[in-house]
Amino acid sequence: MVKTSNPLMKSILRKRTSNKQEDSSGEQKGLHDSLDYQFIEELKKTPLSLLLDDNHAFIKAIFQDCSDVVVRQFDIEPNIPALLLFVDGLTNTELLNDTMKSLMLIGGGETSVQRIADAILPVSQTQISDNYGDLLVSVLGGDAALLVEGNAKAILLGIRGTEKRSVAEPETETVVRGPKEGFVESIRTNTSMIRRKLKTPRLKMKSMCVGKESNTNLVICYMDDLAMPSLVEEVVKRLELIKIDAILESGMIEELIQDNAYSPFPQMQYTERPDVVAGALVQGRVAILTDGTPFALIVPFVFIQTMQTAEDYYERFQIGSLLRLLRYVFVFLSLTTPALYVAITTFHQELLPTTLMLSVAASREAIPFPAAVEAFIMEITFEALREAGIRLPKAVGSAVSILGALVVGQAAVQAGIVSAPMVIVVSITGIASFTIPRFNGAIAIRMLRFPILLAGAVFGFYGIFFSLMILIGHMANLRSFGVPYLSPIGPLSSGDMKDVFVRAPWWELNKRPEFMPVQDAHRMDDKLSQQIMQDGGLDGSSIQHKHHSSEEGNQNGSS
Repeated sequence: MVKTSNPLMKSILRKRTSNKQEDSSGEQKGLHDSLDYQFIEELKKTPLSLLLDDNHAFIKAIFQDCSDVVVRQFDIEPNIPALLLFVDGLTNTELLNDTMKSLMLIGGGETSVQRIADAILPVSQTQISDNYGDLLVSVLGGDAALLVEGNAKAILLGIRGTEKRSVAEPETETVVRGPKEGFVESIRTNTSMIRRKLKTPRLKMKSMCVGKESNTNLVICYMDDLAMPSLVEEVVKRLELIKIDAILESGMIEELIQDNAYSPFPQMQYTERPDVVAGALVQGRVAILTDGTPFALIVPFVFIQTMQTAEDYYERFQIGSLLRLLRYVFVFLSLTTPALYVAITTFHQELLPTTLMLSVAASREAIPFPAAVEAFIMEITFEALREAGIRLPKAVGSAVSILGALVVGQAAVQAGIVSAPMVIVVSITGIASFTIPRFNGAIAIRMLRFPILLAGAVFGFYGIFFSLMILIGHMANLRSFGVPYLSPIGPLSSGDMKDVFVRAPWWELNKRPEFMPVQDAHRMDDKLSQQIMQDGGLDGSSIQHKHHSSEEGNQNGSS
């Protein structure tokens, strides 16, 4: 038992030490292995001791067998002992050394931690803590803690300095025209990139901590004058209800707080682009940043956003509209092409022209499997090749997937296992699925392709029709933080149809989406285009008039 004069500290240590026993595997649990929410709350109620020895003993018990936790004892002046606590690898060593030098040169017998923090330490971010709970969470997050004899408070030094990846172009959301920077694993770097996009004090960033073992930092971003307070409160409430040992990626948060976990459709958008997050915030949405991952979550999320990319708004509206229409066509093909082929060749041959039908029948003459089995074989093989291309190293992944598709497809046709039209159908389906901008949306389409294929193989066009009706009904029943998933199509919002299948010019998008409840619906006025027309910008008459006036003025001046 650790010796301490604090009775509350004694009770906590006695309670925690009683848990230090053999588990089922025969290994001994240390005190730090049994940290839980209750223990953290107990530590937050436990005040620091005035005696540095008591604090030292308690900290050593908490961090028993933690080789990366450094407890450095030194004297600020003769007979004024102090204690520095930090985690090796999480703090900035240079700033830590400068702090140590400044402390050892104080002079004058200064022992007040408030005075030391205000006038002596060369650190811009400092906090004063009077309990072990805040001290523990702060140190494990990368800060350093300074304790001085005779003070029942500790100085928390914000000198985090972990290794981090440099800012680079996002790999999952590449664009031809647009910013080339993406989020990294450092949450402070990510918040700074968003702040550079939106330079306004109305951009709020609320910090939270989730995970009893990981203590993962979260930041909730929203525009104070746009996002509805009820939406922000709902996001905070769902995050506070998360009780889990560790949060290692934002995908865990997405699955825990989404409205319908059993739906194949994504109900939250994730992105690694700061400009996408900034664009969502000015629409009244809320973003959730997670420390340790470059992917930010955005809520609410509706289906039409699966078809939208950032580049749609950076290119001229004609190009963006054409590409968006193309995506909708290929999403339908990706979902139904194999099912339509199987249904037509099995039940509805009369829909094909005679010449084409004879060609398809001739190619399938020697195939031993029905069209449905043939389609399932090729679809599963294509998905396996796609997965292999992702999991293999980049140097060989693309080559293996392409060569595998060519070799396997050609060999299967020559061996008489599948027909050539089926290879074409599966290839078109795979290419169509690659046009879906959101990866999680593409996965949902790929998953739903198989039950629709089965329905088409059993019931023909009737099965495909009823499968699509069930699918649309399910989507109409979905909500994302209270917003209908099919908005603005269902329920219909005519004002928002300008940015669904096509992208209207920017001067037409003068209001924020109507299906999103916001505090201010207007985003811009439409006077700019009218002013250009009135000034004669189209025929240049105004420019010519100003040019002639300046020439006459120059001639009069020279004369």
